[in-house]
Amino acid sequence: MDTTTTQPAPTSQLAQAGAREWLVFGLGREEYAIDIGLVQEIRSYGAVTRIANAPAFLKGFIHLRGSIVPLIDLRISLGQAEPAYDASTVVIILIFAQGATGIVVDRVADVVPLAPAQLKPPPQLRGSAMAGHVTAIGTLDERMLIVLDMDSLLAGMGMHAVGKLAA
Repeated sequence: MDTTTTQPAPTSQLAQAGAREWLVFGLGREEYAIDIGLVQEIRSYGAVTRIANAPAFLKGFIHLRGSIVPLIDLRISLGQAEPAYDASTVVIILIFAQGATGIVVDRVADVVPLAPAQLKPPPQLRGSAMAGHVTAIGTLDERMLIVLDMDSLLAGMGMHAVGKLAA
């Protein structure tokens, strides 16, 4: 029986293979990945200024270093079970040309490099809230990561317009 273990490739080898880094976060039992280049910061979930008659997924706004940033709860926007906010709940602040937007997620797992060979085309998701927003399924050992196009997901919810008003 061969008991050798495979060591992860050094970062320089991954860069040569065209790997990009992805922030992995959890919603329920599923793991999602987004381009780390979009992430400004990760902060704990705290006080939010709520807006009357806003869609349920729009938790409200936070004040962040002189800017007003809208917060959306991805679990609600993707039609998953009602979220439970606890010590592991975090806000990921994303930066787009239109401004900053915060997404509320259950937990942040890690940052992982994925080479193009580790990204598989997503299944057809017609009629799903995820249709057009899942760009790939990333495979990392035994893990499957749902790779999201956050720009299209937020634009589909009308959040870029809100981000412009808040910036």
